[in-house]
Amino acid sequence: MKKVIAGTLALLTVTAAAFAAPKKGQVRYLNFKPEVASIYQELAAAYEKETGVKVIVETAANNSYESTLTSKMATKQAPTLFQINGPRGYANWKNYCADLSGTELYKHLSDKSLAVTSGKQVVGIPYVVEGYGIIYNSAITDKYFALSTKATKYKSMDEVNNFAALKEVADDMQKNAAALGIKGVFASTSLKAGEDWRWQTHLANLPVYYEFKNNKIDLASDATKKINFQYDKEFKNIFDLYLTDSVIPAKNVGVKTVDNSMAEFALEECAMVQNGNWAWGQISGVSGNKVKAENVKYLPIYTGVAGEESQGLCIGTENFYCINKKASKEDQKATADFIYWLYSSKTGKDYVTNKLGFIAPFDTFAENERPTDPLAVEINNWMSKPGITSVAWNFTLFPSQTFKDNFGASLLRYAQGSKDWADVKSSVVKDWANESDM
Repeated sequence: MKKVIAGTLALLTVTAAAFAAPKKGQVRYLNFKPEVASIYQELAAAYEKETGVKVIVETAANNSYESTLTSKMATKQAPTLFQINGPRGYANWKNYCADLSGTELYKHLSDKSLAVTSGKQVVGIPYVVEGYGIIYNSAITDKYFALSTKATKYKSMDEVNNFAALKEVADDMQKNAAALGIKGVFASTSLKAGEDWRWQTHLANLPVYYEFKNNKIDLASDATKKINFQYDKEFKNIFDLYLTDSVIPAKNVGVKTVDNSMAEFALEECAMVQNGNWAWGQISGVSGNKVKAENVKYLPIYTGVAGEESQGLCIGTENFYCINKKASKEDQKATADFIYWLYSSKTGKDYVTNKLGFIAPFDTFAENERPTDPLAVEINNWMSKPGITSVAWNFTLFPSQTFKDNFGASLLRYAQGSKDWADVKSSVVKDWANESDM
């Protein structure tokens, strides 16, 4: 009888233990960037100490992420957490991407339109973002709005929310350049070979984004292998404005670099310049910089598309978290818990902002937990504005560098008057198709 009772108690103890201590999963992360590998190792140790859950971080060598991921996925040590670079990356890894729509991290994504989706599923969550738009110096624009010679009805940049308003203000500022102490409204349009990426990639993103969005193109499909350049007139609108309301004549753009443009802005020779949040270092680093951090603001790149009053900055990334749906349920849950901890806990957020240096697109960060760089602050402000939708980075779908270089060369010829706009448009359409078939 004693043996039976002892055996029964032992069985009950084991059963109770099984219910009391469900199997813990673990996290295996394949990191993309070697330069932050040591930081992720620190993070993994901190997380295990805090939660008891093991995080294994492996790092792919430079320019070998896809090949490393391919080889790792074929092993028993396949990553539970990996990344894709956007819709094209999802097309390659769709058989491994779990639906993340029910995760805590996705619930706290500030702008849900930034996620990679497939139907109703969320298959990739951006974990760091950058943004670009029209940077302006509010000290100069405020001076303009106070001018007695001002010929527009606008009283502040807050009222400028479409291309018509931007053009009206820019044109009038150009007429009042001497009174404002500037050479022109916009910095030089840098179209020297190799310096034209702000136009053939970043500005070109706007018409491509609207064409794909408004025609409901599946970004992971072959439908992206051709474009009609449907919004060429809108592209031309803003490009012409950059050329005409400028510190230099359009014929001189072929010798200008990005550094030239940023120096013009820093020295207050102009009021506006198109660039990304990384530009604050360039501006503040210019010898003799006159622009104060508190006067550095962002305006979306308005082009004249219908409904652009609700358009935000061009915000995006090539860094999207994916959870391996072929991992065990325990490992998938452990992975989802880990990435939420990283962007919601005090320890995790400190690593994200101060050690990894990320602009995090989540509402879990208080104001004092975000980057203090003025352009990073502006990115966060725009992502948080109600009723505003960011413009996704569809330039990740551009077919090749050759396409971009050809586009830039066409824009230079157009600016200098040796190529008409109809030819620019036909070249873009033809080059996109040709390069997509390579």
